[in-house]
Amino acid sequence: MEAKTPNPNAILQTAFSFWSSKVLLTAVEFGVFTKLAGRQLTGAELGAELKLHPRGIADFFDALVAMKFLDRAGDGPASKYFNTPEGALFLDEKSPRYVGGILIMLNARLFKYWHDLPEALRTGLPQNEVKHGARGIFEELYSDLPRLEQFMGAMTGISRINFEAFAEKFDFSKYKTLCDVGGATGLLCLEAAKKHPHLRCTSFDLPPVEPIAKKHIAAAGLAGHVGTASGDFFKDPLPKADVITMGMILHDWNLEKKMHLIRAAYDALPPGGALVAIEALIDDSRRENVQGLLMSLNMLIEFGDAFDYTGADFRKWCGEVGFRRFEVIHLAGPSSAAVAYK
Repeated sequence: MEAKTPNPNAILQTAFSFWSSKVLLTAVEFGVFTKLAGRQLTGAELGAELKLHPRGIADFFDALVAMKFLDRAGDGPASKYFNTPEGALFLDEKSPRYVGGILIMLNARLFKYWHDLPEALRTGLPQNEVKHGARGIFEELYSDLPRLEQFMGAMTGISRINFEAFAEKFDFSKYKTLCDVGGATGLLCLEAAKKHPHLRCTSFDLPPVEPIAKKHIAAAGLAGHVGTASGDFFKDPLPKADVITMGMILHDWNLEKKMHLIRAAYDALPPGGALVAIEALIDDSRRENVQGLLMSLNMLIEFGDAFDYTGADFRKWCGEVGFRRFEVIHLAGPSSAAVAYK
């Protein structure tokens, strides 16, 4: 068999990938996909609505076409741009499946903080607002209810895909109650309750979050199936339930705090109960899940000592606490549910 000749394509594609990332993030920030909802516009028309300088209009929109995020009918100045099915579904802010909130946060915050990855790797210290003398992101958000709700809305789009998959794939038949720890808007509880009407679900989070969750639960018409509870999961016992879920919670903390949360879940579960951690779980060999590994570097940039982990790590930690059986359920994209049974 002929030996494969090495080439630099993958190296160069990755090295220049921040160009394409910034084009997409800017398009979402500008509301390109929302402006095009149900419409076809020329570059000049769309550029005028977005108040863009003529110089960059064709390059910007055609780059989005070449990247397959926009489509275009025809060629030349008279051609018209329109949304792809994916753009219409996921990037129009009026779509119920909108994921652009997290993209806006990436553009506003993380793009610039990732510039300091070399310093994070050398020092092990956060490179976000804290480095520049401001309060940390959670401390800042929890002091401002409108901003907190906006942040949680941004996280909803990216979380929904995984929570829907979890509600579909996990066997709830032998369980009657679920508590989602760090439940935010109540999304995981809502998805589980919609799929499994016999479940009674509780969304548990800090007191400022409770009115946000109640509003979303009422809007979904599921107040009879989903309730709320408030407290601090590092200070208060977790609500008792047959299944305790933590969606993108464990990775926010160092090992000591991870272990505290795992012990708190164990104490709140009955025999046979399940702890479920939903994350961009790193594969056990740490060779495949690029997104999981990059997410762990993001935890370094955000918090310093926080980190993502493998299914084997989760099994080891939960085994030390007393859990007896384990499994990993792939959900969507890079994300999985790590499950420990008491």
